[in-house]
Amino acid sequence: MKPAITLSIGLGLAVLGCAKQEPLARVEVENSTKTRRVDEVVDLRLVDLGLTLGDHAAEGLEAFVGDAPVPAQAWDRSGDGTADTLSVLLDFKPVEQKSVRIELASEKPTGFEQRTQAEISRKTGGQWEGREYIGGQFENVQSMETPPEHTDHSWFIRYEGPGWESDKVGYRFYLDWRNGFDIFGKLTDELVLQDVGQDGFDSYHEPADWGMDILKVGPSLGSGGYGLWVDGKAERISQTEKLGCEILENGPVLSQFRATYHGWEGSNQPKMDLVADFSIHAGSRLTWVRLRPSDQAGNLCAGLVKHEGTELLKGSTDITGEAFTYLATWGAQSLDGSDLGMAILLRNKDLDQFAEDEHNDLAVFEKRVKGIEYAFLAAWSKEPGGIKTRDEFVAYLEKTARELTITPRVTVYSSMGMSEKAGPLDAEKALYWTKRMGDSILKRRGDTLSLGEYDPEAERFARWTYTTGLISKAVHDLGEATGEQSYLDWAESVISSYIKADGEVETYSFDSFNIDQINSGKMLLELHAATGEERYRIAADHLRKQLEEHPRTKNGAFWHKKRYPWQVWLDGVYMGIPFMVGYEQVYNNSEHVAEAVHEFIVCEDELRDPETGLYWHAWDESRQQDWADPETGRSAYFWGRGLGWFAMALVDTLEMLPAESEEAAELLRILNDLAPALVKVQDPEKGVWYQILDRPDSPGNYPESSASSMFTYMLAKGVNHGWLDQSFEAAAEKAFSGMLKEFVRVHADGTTSLDHLCRVAGLGFGRDGSYEYYMSEPVVANDPKGIGPFLMAGLQIAEMLEEN
Repeated sequence: MKPAITLSIGLGLAVLGCAKQEPLARVEVENSTKTRRVDEVVDLRLVDLGLTLGDHAAEGLEAFVGDAPVPAQAWDRSGDGTADTLSVLLDFKPVEQKSVRIELASEKPTGFEQRTQAEISRKTGGQWEGREYIGGQFENVQSMETPPEHTDHSWFIRYEGPGWESDKVGYRFYLDWRNGFDIFGKLTDELVLQDVGQDGFDSYHEPADWGMDILKVGPSLGSGGYGLWVDGKAERISQTEKLGCEILENGPVLSQFRATYHGWEGSNQPKMDLVADFSIHAGSRLTWVRLRPSDQAGNLCAGLVKHEGTELLKGSTDITGEAFTYLATWGAQSLDGSDLGMAILLRNKDLDQFAEDEHNDLAVFEKRVKGIEYAFLAAWSKEPGGIKTRDEFVAYLEKTARELTITPRVTVYSSMGMSEKAGPLDAEKALYWTKRMGDSILKRRGDTLSLGEYDPEAERFARWTYTTGLISKAVHDLGEATGEQSYLDWAESVISSYIKADGEVETYSFDSFNIDQINSGKMLLELHAATGEERYRIAADHLRKQLEEHPRTKNGAFWHKKRYPWQVWLDGVYMGIPFMVGYEQVYNNSEHVAEAVHEFIVCEDELRDPETGLYWHAWDESRQQDWADPETGRSAYFWGRGLGWFAMALVDTLEMLPAESEEAAELLRILNDLAPALVKVQDPEKGVWYQILDRPDSPGNYPESSASSMFTYMLAKGVNHGWLDQSFEAAAEKAFSGMLKEFVRVHADGTTSLDHLCRVAGLGFGRDGSYEYYMSEPVVANDPKGIGPFLMAGLQIAEMLEEN
């Protein structure tokens, strides 16, 4: 029995010997598809469970469904050297929900059958004679680096490199200049690599009871191997100073290892190191690969060896960027002449092009600052109960791509978090959680949103966009409400980094006529008023000029973007109209305020559903888009955040208008029509709103935090200003209480996160506006599109509760 462990997690939750304890967390998981999902890996962030990263107690975590233990494994998913994720292995019926209990084991955690392994085996006891290692015996090691003498066919590493397998299939790659990837076809679900190649280097090419090496790699990248795309062909990662390999994980859920290419000299790029992390899950054919170059690399690529008589298969690329697609081959391409399928799976946004060269069919990746992630797989027709035909393989690939795109919905209720959030909501508590989220933003974000900095959440260098202004304005509002200068300073530092002395806005594009880029202009108005610096006024003039020339529909509404002609999105009302009204009032004597408010009228006319009072996401005046109804031009669903943008724009614009004006009267009418419609689709128990507002029980639909924050903001601000009846106070209070419980995650370092956030949901360019599309977009934590509205909502709720 292990000694007692004291675990520092916020309010002092501790594990005391073997005494009965509260679970560390309860996790609700829902299969978001109508298909059965077996051996589904559910990833949980350790910080959301209440653990501190680096705490050794993570090694003793157990997971239970009811009283039955299920496989769970803490590991380093990010590759930074510290465990950050608990992966749990679950089976689901279609649209099934499961409640998983996470506990800290007081004894040795429950053991499970090993279903994956990774290994590297080298010789000892012999000696080098030139390029060959003579004599000795193989010994498995945790890590190794290749000696200077090592090259291909040196007889030094068992089956020439690291090997890894699941109960479905095995793989290896050559840890030398060839860097080719090979397949071990298996006739058993037992783990076999520990016995492969022990009697020499040729036996595994011949049929055995366990299976055999089934692929001829030759001069290609093999099955899913990676290289550099140079002048129309794949360049193998051959020119290196030395190679390293380290086994990182061999647990009940997955195995993981790392290959490091020291001093890699690729064509047309600086000399650098390249780290490749590999993982394979129990019950899966997929190997996940994460490539992390130490410098900005050229276009990386992944390939499949070309064999005569095989069919090339390509998944659709007319899909959203976050959806998975594939490149695959099928045919009699195994060494024994039997059918074999190979595939590369990747997110559509990471694909530059499908290509080929003499030896490979290739997926060429977009350049990424921090590298790339993809998966590859193999399916041998001789596997017992495996995939036997081309059509079965295609069906498997389509199903796999769909399930990688639409993942299970996960809600974490940590004991620490529930304890801290307990009790009734009042003004003090609302402000406390709002400030705590604001403090967390400053700590977590630092200067990552400023010009020239890398934004890890957007996975790109920071630029002038609508979220830049959204989160800066929210933090600035928090500073004004609390009087704390740190918030004001942070917001100004972000926005000012983009504004040159002459008022030019860095990374802003006038000619794209993208209304999203206008939203950050509200902070220019704030900063000009606060500092008097003329550069902010000039920058605001640039944005206002865009709106003067911005293309419009025939009834006077702004196109969402030049590349989205004739389209009005609810999002765009928030992006452009409050800035336009504010600018007109401060600098132009309100000359064009009525013109700005007309945008709301167009949206009401074209997008409001008379039966529910809700608004569809977008309208295409031309009726040309595939998402648009051919008769009405409307999209098909009530997307939560889309209507949330509209709702916030309503109250923000109303706040600037004279109470007695005709424009204010119009917006008051629209607001008082929308508020009861939203309350009708508010979840009666949780108090929050769903990704698709009127379909809470549809498969995959989920409570969504950005829309919930936006609607809470609208309701509370409406009550605070007297635009909405006091009866809406209860709905607003219930909503914020629900957000604290459902979305706010509490961490041991005192920070908080906002979960259940739809990363993005636009239309067009592969985004077809279907229900499945809205379910397919990633659900993330801490995106500015949710954090900003949460802060705004919290301030309005605190004010509302203080007043009442």
